[in-house]
Amino acid sequence: MSSFPRIVFFGTPDFAVASLEHLVSAGFSIVAVVTAPDKPAGRGLQEKTSPVKEFALKHGIPLLQPVNMKDPGFISHLQSCQPDLQIVIAFRMIPRQVWELPPSGTFNLHASLLPQYRGAAPINRAIINGEQETGVTTFFLNEHIDTGKIIFSERVAIGPNETAGELHDRLMIKGAALVLKTVEGIVAGSIKEISQESLIGDSATLKQAPKIFKEDCRIDWSQDVLTVHNFIRGLSPHPGAFTTLKLSGSGIQNLKIFRAYPEPIDFRGSPGNFFTDGKSFLKVGAKNGFIHLEELQLSGRKVMSTGDFLRGFGRIFPETPAI
Repeated sequence: MSSFPRIVFFGTPDFAVASLEHLVSAGFSIVAVVTAPDKPAGRGLQEKTSPVKEFALKHGIPLLQPVNMKDPGFISHLQSCQPDLQIVIAFRMIPRQVWELPPSGTFNLHASLLPQYRGAAPINRAIINGEQETGVTTFFLNEHIDTGKIIFSERVAIGPNETAGELHDRLMIKGAALVLKTVEGIVAGSIKEISQESLIGDSATLKQAPKIFKEDCRIDWSQDVLTVHNFIRGLSPHPGAFTTLKLSGSGIQNLKIFRAYPEPIDFRGSPGNFFTDGKSFLKVGAKNGFIHLEELQLSGRKVMSTGDFLRGFGRIFPETPAI
């Protein structure tokens, strides 16, 4: 392989753009970008393009948007690109005939320290589980999800109040540097792959990171305050942890909570009850304490601070969430 390999890049969201930008800035040859098809979004259902597509168009990089990754026309187009190497970041699962195409293989950037937190939501799950450390990993794809041989990894500490969105942005930058390091290592022939099986051992417990659905986001106030705190920040800002609230004259509505802090205390009241002075604070009882709400969003409203919320809605009549 030459010192400037022909690279095909697969990705869709902002998390992938940072790595693509690093590669372009470093002078690597991106012969094609593969991203998700445009899809209707918003109230007007206008076609929305992915951040990766926007970057590719801006930099004049050939673009592919296959609906079916096994489509013979798409495979033929990929072959005509003659890639030496393929890179996959925040993209859907790709078939064997695609990832085994380039002679130097296809590698992925994953936002965890593999083999821990395999799956679609590693950033969210790590925070929800109260982890104090995570990282980014590059690994070669194989026929199973997130199980290929590890190339490089970098550790990253998680702040005690850090949200998933904040950690996402830090891992995005750290991951982009790791992708560049990985390509340079492959070009130099200096990488030493590590099988994930060798890191697992006989007694290790693997923590998974399955996709998060809306029904997974309801807060269980019967849990310990620190567990609830981790749950809220692990889902902030997307998809957002929520509870229910009864407002005077408005009935029961969903309330998303994006930022909060725990107050461990000997609280023995009913979990899920709201407490407020009507002006400056709004807190909810949980096991062994309170959760103080700082940033929230009522259904159909904008995100606001607790102070703005109380000024706008006055006295509240809460409903205890289902437990």
